Amino acid sequence: MRILMGAQNCGFGPASVLVAVSRLLPGHERVFVGSGVAAEFARRNATAFDGIHELTGPRANGAALLDRLLESSDQVVSVMDADLVLRSVVARRPVVLVDCLFGFWHHHQHSPAQIRELCATVPRHSFPAAHRHLARLSPHERILAAHLLADHSVVQNFPGVSGRMAEFAGAGAGAGAGAGAHAGADGAMHLTGPLVDLEGLRQAREEEPAVAGPDYDLLINVGGFRNFLLDFEVNNDYLRLIDRWIPDLLADWPRFTRVLLCGGPYAGRRGGTHRASGRRVDRRFLPQRELLPQVARTPHSLIAPGLSALHEATLLGRLPLGFHEQHYAHTFTVRKLVGTLFGDSAARFADVLPGHVLPEDDYAGTEALVSVAGRVLKDDDLYARFRRTFNERMEQYLSLTPEQRRGGVAELRRVLDGPPAPAVIASILTADE
Repeated sequence: MRILMGAQNCGFGPASVLVAVSRLLPGHERVFVGSGVAAEFARRNATAFDGIHELTGPRANGAALLDRLLESSDQVVSVMDADLVLRSVVARRPVVLVDCLFGFWHHHQHSPAQIRELCATVPRHSFPAAHRHLARLSPHERILAAHLLADHSVVQNFPGVSGRMAEFAGAGAGAGAGAGAHAGADGAMHLTGPLVDLEGLRQAREEEPAVAGPDYDLLINVGGFRNFLLDFEVNNDYLRLIDRWIPDLLADWPRFTRVLLCGGPYAGRRGGTHRASGRRVDRRFLPQRELLPQVARTPHSLIAPGLSALHEATLLGRLPLGFHEQHYAHTFTVRKLVGTLFGDSAARFADVLPGHVLPEDDYAGTEALVSVAGRVLKDDDLYARFRRTFNERMEQYLSLTPEQRRGGVAELRRVLDGPPAPAVIASILTADE
């Protein structure tokens, strides 16, 4: 089976989930198509695919290339890319939507019933007509619509997800609906556990530790960073704040002599190694299967609070400390995990600006966080508070006993657990063959 695969071009979360799903399908021809940060991640993890096509660049022809790839494919898998789902519907190709943030999408403007009605009446003779038909929906609502248009959707478990699945379930069972599935407009929603690279995690767990000990004593993972607003050179005060803060981190915590600072921003000019006074900071953009062994071996880690990085850490038995939010989805994640050790201990910009009200909106909330990062970067008093409050969080994190860390990992696994992803996805593709 030839499977065309794409991911939402928004940070590394969707692309990392796509890589994980692709690695679950080694018996098929897996072809990636996409652009931007999703394509960057696919290239860096090229062994997960049998072919990679970019929709931008000097040789690319966007829509025409995608139409050709759809025509030659037997199945489509989209990770939160609503347009790819819609193009697949128009091309009459079976499509599976994979969503690791299903509980996050807001539908303020249209009710689930209204979204369902729009999906039921979407024209299927051309993509421009279908796109115009759904143009009144917000970006979040378009992803919810994609769930109803897809033949099947796979939903990663998270607090609030079960209620949202019931809310969007149709009155009648879809053709593929079975145990653990909710019927959508045409297909079915399937709940699953962590959508991560399970084989890569197994290899990382089994890798022999170095005789001299771990390569690093602190890992800082900022993820992909780029999205609809953030970029490496635009709206990048968060990255500049990290650049300012790293020397102070080393000064405040002399126990950290070897630090790995990793993520998408460190593939270019921000990459490299800095040495001072016998201490080293490596800035790297590592392929996923090179990063996972570092997660497994490094005793302490800070993560931008994205779900993929959190799943990987906990499945490797590591409890990370959540670092300050880059965008609104990070704020949402930490809020939903309040009551867990991870959620309660995570650093927040609210520590620095307690009275600051964050707009409850993806774009406006992210825009506000960009502004906060800029204020903290440029205001010495705010920066001093940032440094002090983070050190308080770090002190609490480092004081946790091994038993407390194991308990924090176990509670996250309970909260985020669900049916095993390989079995769920295999059952869908087998049913569609």
